[in-house]
Amino acid sequence: MPPNKPAACARLAYNNSLAAKSIHMTQKTFQLPAIEAVADAELSARLQHKIDHKTKPLGALGRLEQLALQLGLIQRRETLQFSQPQMLVFAADHGVASEGVSAFPQAVTMQMVANMLAGGAAINVLARQHGFALQVVDAGAASDLPSDLLSHPQLIKRKITHGTHNLAAGPAMTAHQLNAALQAGSDVLASLPGNVVAFGEMGIANTSAAALLLHRLAGVSIEDATGRGTGLTDPQLAHKQAVLTRAAALHKSATEPLDAMAALGGFEIAMMTGAMLQAASERRVILVDGFIAGSAALCACTLAPAANGYMVFCHRSAERGHRLLLEYLAVRPLLDLDLRLGEGTGALLAWPLVQSAALLMNEMATFKSANVSGKT
Repeated sequence: MPPNKPAACARLAYNNSLAAKSIHMTQKTFQLPAIEAVADAELSARLQHKIDHKTKPLGALGRLEQLALQLGLIQRRETLQFSQPQMLVFAADHGVASEGVSAFPQAVTMQMVANMLAGGAAINVLARQHGFALQVVDAGAASDLPSDLLSHPQLIKRKITHGTHNLAAGPAMTAHQLNAALQAGSDVLASLPGNVVAFGEMGIANTSAAALLLHRLAGVSIEDATGRGTGLTDPQLAHKQAVLTRAAALHKSATEPLDAMAALGGFEIAMMTGAMLQAASERRVILVDGFIAGSAALCACTLAPAANGYMVFCHRSAERGHRLLLEYLAVRPLLDLDLRLGEGTGALLAWPLVQSAALLMNEMATFKSANVSGKT
């Protein structure tokens, strides 16, 4: 089980002075965007009053009421609206795949990117269904796309390099590369319209990086943090845990968040972190998918605790460490469907619940407007 949840990951007021500071690394500096805490006692009281006076018993809509309240605090308004929702899928490869920690070869990452650009992946189906504009970001895939796809309108080319280094033999990336990935994620997000963004990923061996970040940033044991990923057998899972144990020991001095991300992370996780921080600074609703996107959310909340308030955690995946990650962040996911696909699929499956919460807030009658007697 994880340790006591620290204040760093609670929904606490953001220290505004931090916005004027920079986070220093060995070679480069990433400027943390200013993020305003969603907490607002006066607005919260107005929103709760509106929810409580709908034609229903108090609390009868359960967690949809909590979600509606969160959405109102994010948007700072009592009438909610969504515009131009975006789906961002970040793709990258991991050098630790050479250790045999995945059931699939690294070539699958770019093959799946091509599938997404062709419209054939699960996330394409769900993006079309729910009206999300889908963009696929090459954050650091080990191979390159065929030339006929390089100018595809849904492809964003921000490759840092062709995959991270093997984190079991050395740092996954340099401080310079981490800075570039964080900034790229921020820039990509800032270039997109809308006030809702969903995050997904694609990357062979990225559950290894996510497990290590959960271990280092949340204190979860390697055994509890490490799952089967793409479907490992028991012996393969034991081997994966041994590799990650060795990697954690190799990088035992990487305890600060950015040091841990550079030593143990991935380019897609770092880019999602930068994008989530930027999205929070723009007061967008952030839809967080599964374990990998969750590890980026963990990084973002560790760097800027106020970012947590903008995040809707959409589902709990079948990946072993995801439950502990959610517990550490003190959040409850909307769905639990035993998903382990990634791509952002869980985020878009939860989207109708987010829409429903907003519509109930906006359109449901009050006892007074409907001439319905309230509780006596």
